[in-house]
Amino acid sequence: MTDLQDRVVQTARSWIGTPYVHQSSLRGAGSDCLGLLRGIWRELHGAEPEEVPAYSFDWSEVQGDEQLWQAALRHLHRKHLDDEAPGDVLLFRMRAGAVAKHLGVAGRVGARASFIHAYSGHCVTESPLSLPWRRRIVARFKFPEEVS
Repeated sequence: MTDLQDRVVQTARSWIGTPYVHQSSLRGAGSDCLGLLRGIWRELHGAEPEEVPAYSFDWSEVQGDEQLWQAALRHLHRKHLDDEAPGDVLLFRMRAGAVAKHLGVAGRVGARASFIHAYSGHCVTESPLSLPWRRRIVARFKFPEEVS
């Protein structure tokens, strides 16, 4: 594991136990899945690369816009789905035909694969990357070493 991958995983794990709060990104106080990624970014690189507009629970579904995917392409490095590494940012499509709008960070890969994420009704947690979760992954990214 590279130093950056280790820092991403350790930072993500430091958020475990943070309550789920929609649109929030404050370790220990509240976070959603995007907030977790925003917090990791701030710890790695400082200021966030763009302002995040307010969003509802059903954001971008009506229009069918892959807004989260497009934002990830702007700021993260895309990887092949089968190129698994700890610290990868995982983008999930929760329902067939829906936009991809759940994020997590790979904690472990291999036989005991896991990912760290926040989702409604739960705190930030590390969950097994079980087959039902794996089937929902539509893209894999990694944080940049540096930002310009």
